[in-house]
Amino acid sequence: MNETLTYQCPNCGAELFFDADKQAFSCEFCFSSFSKEEIDTSGAEERAKATAEENDDFCSHMNEYHCPSCGADVVADESTAADVCAYCHNPILLIGRLSGQKKPHKVIPFQYGKEEAEQKFLAFARKKWFVPRDFFSKGTAEKIQGIYDPFWGTDADTDSTLDGIGERRRVYRIGDTEYTEISKFAVHRGGDIHFEDIVSSALSEADKTMLEGVLPYPSSALVEFSMPYLSGYVAKKRDIERETLAPEVRKRMEGYAETLLRGTAGGYHTFMVTKKQVEVKHSHWDYSLLPIWMLTYHKNGKHYTFAMNGHTGKIYGELPISYARLAILFGALTVSLTALFSLIGGWLL
Repeated sequence: MNETLTYQCPNCGAELFFDADKQAFSCEFCFSSFSKEEIDTSGAEERAKATAEENDDFCSHMNEYHCPSCGADVVADESTAADVCAYCHNPILLIGRLSGQKKPHKVIPFQYGKEEAEQKFLAFARKKWFVPRDFFSKGTAEKIQGIYDPFWGTDADTDSTLDGIGERRRVYRIGDTEYTEISKFAVHRGGDIHFEDIVSSALSEADKTMLEGVLPYPSSALVEFSMPYLSGYVAKKRDIERETLAPEVRKRMEGYAETLLRGTAGGYHTFMVTKKQVEVKHSHWDYSLLPIWMLTYHKNGKHYTFAMNGHTGKIYGELPISYARLAILFGALTVSLTALFSLIGGWLL
């Protein structure tokens, strides 16, 4: 496998690119710049080579599968018989050794086994009276699949500032005349803010609703990635890189920082932000695999998803409706109401 080197920013760990205008290596996340000499002395090349070797070893022990029905790409270790798509239950095709996929940094192992996941699924479905009976059958429950889904986790140290105009009003009367005094103040707030465990999906938009439905995962459960954790499971292949997510993560940090700093600017009737800035001094990104028990169900041409957090047991589910059972209920209500109105009518007569 060909070795590919990716140089990382010594300050925040994001990928560096060569800026021809500056004639320097620049980071788009923390806006730092480095000369070739600084890159050499930082040990970035040695770290890049070590990372490339780890990725090659990871890829050599993993297989990649593609589902021709729903388009999902999943990966599994050599011992996993991944011949059925965990997303749509159709047969999937073995492509071969995994390529272009970097080794995850962290993983949260499954805390719930398949039997417990089946029981929770059945208990969840049986509480819903209008769900079709075949949906909570034992046969349906046995189709549940353990999947590791990819996420990016970001920690960052920032120098954050907020400028704004605070307004205070005082109403008073002199004789019959009422006056309103308005005082405006230039307000500046700033400080070192540390952000931890900003979790972002490493999957495309189509999967986000389900993934966000089973969040959060406790960061204390993260452990160093080791391939044996994947034994017996499949893992979804990430399709979003951290360079793509960096602007979104920065925007989220700006929003969090504004909320925190605004909280220190009390005593004003109104406050208008004129400027806000988050300077990332250092950041760390982890590519992690998080456990999900998932089951898909097709009814009347529609696709339904049941998912359970494989560590906390939190459930997300979009359930089908049995219109036959709904009709029975409305029929029973109609009969009951007709009988009730007949009794009331007879009593009034």
